[in-house]
Order: sequence, then C-alpha cells, then structure tokens
Amino acid sequence: MSFLPVNKQDMAERGWDQCDFVYVCGDAYVDHSSFGMAIITRTLEAHGYKVGVICQPDWRDPASVQVLGQPRLAFLVSSGNMDSMVNHYTVAKRRRSTDFYSPGGKMGLRPDHATVVYSNLIRRVYRHVPIVLGGIEASLRRLAHYDYWSDSLKRSILLDSGADLLIYGMGELSVVEVADALDSGLPASQVTWIHGTVYKTRSIKDVDRPLMLPTWEEMQADRLAYARSFGTQGKNLDPFSARTLVEEYPHNVYVVQNPPTMPLTTQQMDETYELPYERTYHPMYEAAGGVPAIKEVKFSIANNRGCLGQCSFCALNFHEGRIIQSRSHESILREARLMTQDPDFKGYINDLSGPTADFRIPACQKQLRHGACPNRRCLAPEPCPNLRVTHEDLVQLLRELRAVPGVKKVFIRSGIRFDYAMLDPDHTFIKELAEYHTSGQLRLAPEHISDKVLEIMGKPHNHMYEDFCKEFEKYSRQAGKEQYVLPYLMSSHPGSTMREAVRLAEFCRDLGYNPEQVSDFYPTPSTVSTCIFYTGVDPRTMEPVYCPTNPHEKAMQRALIQYRNPKNYDLVVEALHKAHREDLIGYGPKCLVRPDGPWHSKDDAPGGRRHGKGRGSGRGGGKGKGRPSAHAGSTPGGRHGKGSRGGTSTPHGNGTYASRGRHPGRRQGR
Repeated sequence: MSFLPVNKQDMAERGWDQCDFVYVCGDAYVDHSSFGMAIITRTLEAHGYKVGVICQPDWRDPASVQVLGQPRLAFLVSSGNMDSMVNHYTVAKRRRSTDFYSPGGKMGLRPDHATVVYSNLIRRVYRHVPIVLGGIEASLRRLAHYDYWSDSLKRSILLDSGADLLIYGMGELSVVEVADALDSGLPASQVTWIHGTVYKTRSIKDVDRPLMLPTWEEMQADRLAYARSFGTQGKNLDPFSARTLVEEYPHNVYVVQNPPTMPLTTQQMDETYELPYERTYHPMYEAAGGVPAIKEVKFSIANNRGCLGQCSFCALNFHEGRIIQSRSHESILREARLMTQDPDFKGYINDLSGPTADFRIPACQKQLRHGACPNRRCLAPEPCPNLRVTHEDLVQLLRELRAVPGVKKVFIRSGIRFDYAMLDPDHTFIKELAEYHTSGQLRLAPEHISDKVLEIMGKPHNHMYEDFCKEFEKYSRQAGKEQYVLPYLMSSHPGSTMREAVRLAEFCRDLGYNPEQVSDFYPTPSTVSTCIFYTGVDPRTMEPVYCPTNPHEKAMQRALIQYRNPKNYDLVVEALHKAHREDLIGYGPKCLVRPDGPWHSKDDAPGGRRHGKGRGSGRGGGKGKGRPSAHAGSTPGGRHGKGSRGGTSTPHGNGTYASRGRHPGRRQGR
C-alpha cells in the first residue's frame, strides 16, 4: 500500500507519464474511508485508473493546479468532507478559528465556495479538459438552492463552476461509469445517461419523460416557486421511482438531474471499505502536527449508509437516501482485527458508526423492490405500519466485535434513533448499550421537547425520548453503572415560537441541565428546514410555518437555553416578556431570572446546582458539559456526516466523492 501521487516525483516512481484523473480537494490528504476523496480515488484505482491528488491548492496561483500536469481524462473537484461555507462560518456568520480538515487545524487553506473557485481556476489553465464535480458541497447545491451566507437564491453549482458534469450522492458507482465513458473516447458533453449525475445542455428533446421544475426566473420572482421545486425534488430522491428533473435557465440553458444511483449491495459495501487505504494522513503533514480530523475516525468503523429517519434539518435524505445499506459482519470484523495491529490502538473502537448507528436493515421489504415511499415517512412522528424494527443483527455484531482479541471496548458515539430502539419489543440492544457500549454519558438528539416543533423536525414526540431515558437508566443501574443521557438541543428551528423556546428553557431548568454550548439552527443547503427558513412554508405540504429568521430573535431563543449565564440576562428577560411569561421572572424555584438582575452565579440559578448530574426524569447531563451538535452548525469538530445535520458526533466513515460532509465533533446535515 502507498499514498497516491501528490507530485511529479511520485508519478515517476510509479512509472507514470500522465494521470488519468487528478482529484482536487479542499481537505488535506487523508487516505481513510471516512473521507470521500479516499474512497473515490481508491475506487478508481481498483478499476485500473491512474489517479493523482492535489489537496488544498493555492486558489490564487494557477500553478498550484498544474503540479501533476494535465490528466488524460478529467479533473475531479470537491470542496472536501464539508461544505466550505459551513466549514468556515458559524451560524452567526462569524469566521471560525480552526479547520479540522487542514494540517494543524489551520484555517484559511481553502477558499469560500471552494468547488466553484477550484473549478474556475482549473478552467483558466486547462480550457478543454473535462471537469467533474463531486462532494457534499456539489451534491447539495446541484440545483438552484438557498445560500444562507449571501441570503440569496443561487443557481446550480454546475453553472457557476463552469464544470462539465456533477456527481451527487455517494458516488462510487457513478464515478466508475463516468470514467469508463470518458475512457471510451466520448466527450463529456455526451455523458448524459448515468444515474447519480447532473449535466447541462441546450436541448432536452432526448430526455426521457422529463419532469420540469419551476424555471430559474420563476423561482427568483416567487419564493413559493422554489418551495414547490424543492417539494418535487424531495419526491424524486429514490432510485426506483425518481424521474429525471429539469431546471430551465435563461438563454436556453437546462440543468438536468438524472435519477439517483442504486444503493450498494452488501458485497459492494464490503469492497468499498476494504480498499487498500493507508488509514491516516499523508506524511507531508507531520511537521504541521497532522490533520486533526483523523483523531475521531482512525479507530472508528463504518457500519451502514442511508437513513430512514428523515430529519428535516438533515440533508442525508437529499444526499444519501433512505434505503439502509450495511456491511457484512465478516468485513467489519476484518477491519477491527486490522485496527488491533496498529501500534497506536489502545483497545478502544471509538465508534461503530453510521448516519444512524442502529439501522442495519431497510425499513420494509417493499423498499428492496420498489424503493422508499415518496409521500410517507418511515419513522416519525408516527412509525409506518410496515416498518420493520429489530436490533438482533446489530446486537450479534456488537457481541462479535467485543470478542475480537485486543478489543477492550466498542463505543457507539455517532448517534442512535431512540424511538427506533423503543419500538423494538426486545430491549436487549438498550440493555447491552448501557452495559457495554457507553461510558458515563450517552449523547442523544431529542432536539426539542415541543411536539409541535418535533413534528416539523421529523422527530418523534417527546414521550419517546423520556421513555428511552427511563429504560437506559434502568439498565445502567442493573449493570451497576451511574450513567446519564446528555441531550443535544436546538434553538430557533422552524416552528419554534418564543413560547416554544421558553418551554425548552423550562426543560433545562427541570433537568438541572446547564449546556455550555447550544446548537442554533443552521440553514445549510438542501434541507427541508432550510427551505422553510427561506420560503416560510413547508415544501412537503406548502403550509405556512413560523420561522425565527431575525438574528436578534434567534439570539433570544438561544439565550433562553443558557438562561443561567449572566451575560444572557437582558436577552432572557426580553424573551420572557415577548412570550408573555413574566411568571418566570422572580425568586421562586421555577423562575428563570430574578427581576433585579442576574443570579450571582450559574449555580444559584434554579436547577443550577444539579448541572452535570441533572437527573430529572432520567435525562440528566451525565458527568460532563453540553456540547454542540454540529448538525445544527455550532462548531466544527461531529458526525460525518448524519453533513450535512444542517452541517455531523464522530464521522461515520461513510464519506465518498459526494461525502455526507461530517466533521469530527459535529454533524453537518442531519
């Protein structure tokens, strides 16, 4: 095994005069299956193609994309495992200080809108070489989309980049088909039939049964037209039933989205994750201290793909689909045994991961033949009658992993669906989760406690969370452990009025939960929640939805969850007046703030003394402090993507050319 060429010397050592493909990426070079760049380049290599890598080129210098020379077939361009704007900016649009995907965590090594910038730079130098876009940024911006950072509707990234073709979704099958087509001598302009791709054209006479979306001009003139477009896109995300979508632009230009590619079989999943990865960053980064993103994923194992949860603030449905794809036990065990041979391995598998870790089977038998229902949710707010729920296979897999010599502990840190676990009449999974796979805290994402808001989020009603917490605490006690659930909470999500925000603050008060950080809803590209934020209607129903969009109101909702912080006193008082909840201003045990100023300390505030061990009805903060869930866009560093939750706890290792966009310590898009 060895890293792919990053310079002409590496090419010469392999005896290459020219690469077939050059992959240009906004991330540092990490050859690990949690990184889309690694999966796509290794997949192409396995199919006989010569692939070179240019990571984080200087976008101000055309020479930076010439270090490997002109590729024979095409440039492949990706912003990396995250949308570059989510990577660079907080929800308050402040510049972040650290980039976990760059050497030493250094910020500023990639441009804003990296996919567009890199593609235009390449086009300046190589006018006639095909450019193929991929990655989470391209995938979620493949058609017209709302861009939060400019507060405007943007065209398909395919047009602004000047690229020839775009691969969306997880990408392995599509990129090989594209490679074979180009290798056969076809010009890029004629590669128009491949599923999982988007292309531009001046004629749609040869498109089979096109479904016309609202035109660019119609969407610019009327936000409801964009909502209708997004609603149509949401009904055409399944590879079994989706039609070809067409978006018309001025001057007789059409952007055409082919149906999604088929989900991988178990054998294909195994092959993908057992390619000859180096499983670490390129040694050229040692002097800078390495690449921080590898820390959370190096000893994690990708378990599955796809998510039947359909959270509204998550782009997984749009990017990865709802049909669950799982690796075999044998493949996962082989990877675990490989880990034990690493001198840095201390016996702990950090995560058996996935968009949702406890999904191992498709939602129902129908999905295997006809795909996912376009007009019905599988799980929430109420489960579909046809939903299959079982953890039997997962429990067996976890037992087998625990038995691998050299493995001391297997954690599940990338998140589970507690409602799915509770729907299983056999609670063996919850029992063994508490006994073997949790250490002190179990991080869950109820997100909110208002059923009204939860329904818009696509999350289960609050009683499901409460019931799970009671079960988890019961089994923790039986195991002789003092363990708690640490809830991820989100402020200012669509549907959350100020009164709903106050209810969330009361929830924290009653738990004695004092989160140090709060996840404020982050409108990232191509989520239902982002569409609501921009248009004011739910694209699934076209019904109006209240949405806090004013920065000051968002600040008030965020401050309510952190009402104990003296710095938030004025915002909390203002919010309580706005919600007509003056009864919470006073000295009583249920009051959030005093009328004469902040509490002397956070511990003096109601519930403050229970911070860190708030048990309430079994949902306390455990032994640590609240962390943001990056799915809401708080800080870089959560689940790979479940990329894009508005933006990913530890990466799931499911990244491909169009990776989910997870970030160590965050969820970009769930």
